[in-house]
Amino acid sequence: MAILGKKAKAPEGSDNIFWTTMADLLLGLAIIFMTLFVLAMTGFSQNSVQQKQEQIKASEELIEKLEKENIKAEVDKMTGDIKISDLELFELNSWTLSPKGKQYLDKLIPIYVDTIFSKEELLEGINNIVVQGHTDSQSFSGLKTREEQFTKNMELSLKRANSVAEYMFKTNYNKNYSEQLRNKVVVEGKSFNEPILDANGKEDFAKSRRVELKLTVKRWDIMQALGF
Repeated sequence: MAILGKKAKAPEGSDNIFWTTMADLLLGLAIIFMTLFVLAMTGFSQNSVQQKQEQIKASEELIEKLEKENIKAEVDKMTGDIKISDLELFELNSWTLSPKGKQYLDKLIPIYVDTIFSKEELLEGINNIVVQGHTDSQSFSGLKTREEQFTKNMELSLKRANSVAEYMFKTNYNKNYSEQLRNKVVVEGKSFNEPILDANGKEDFAKSRRVELKLTVKRWDIMQALGF
C-alpha cells in the first residue's frame, strides 16, 4: 500500500503552550496582587501610626493643661481617654450632677473639647467621643439576682453618662465646635462590666465608679489604602 503522506510531528512541548501561558498569567496576577497588598498594608500602617502620634500629642497637651488648672483626672497618654471619679460628679447612688460636679465639668470640658477639636488631623480620624458610665459591683438592697443587679447598675451608669453628656453643651467651650460635638458624642452605660482592679486583683470599688471620655478612631482598611 502506498503511503500518501506522514503526519508531521508537533514540536516537543507544543501541547503545553496553553498551560504555560496560563501559568505565566497567574504568576503575573499573583505578583500584582502581592504588590497591591504590600501597598495597602503600608498605607494602613502609615495612617495608623500618624493617628496614634496625633492622639499622643493631644493627650500630652491635655495633661499639661489640666495640671496647670489643677483639675484631677486620670488621662491615658496613649489614647487621650479620661477617667473621672464619680465622687467628683455625683452624690452616692445618684445620677444628678452635684454643684461640685458642675463646677468640675465647667473647668474640664472646655479644655477637653477645645484641645481635641482644634487638632484637624486628629479629628479626621475620630469616629466618636464616647461618654461612658461605669459602676462598681456592690449590690443594691432588695434585688435578688445578679441579672437584676446588672440592669439596675446599667440604668445608673447610663443616666450618669447622659448627665455628663448633657452638661457638656452647657459649659463654656468654643461654640464653633458645637455641631461637630453633637455629631460625635455617644452615650454608653457599662454597668459593672469593666471594674478597676487593685494590685491584688480585687475590685477597687471607688475607682470602678467613674465616667470616662473615650475617643474611638476610624479603621484605615485595605480598601481605603488602595484608594477605593
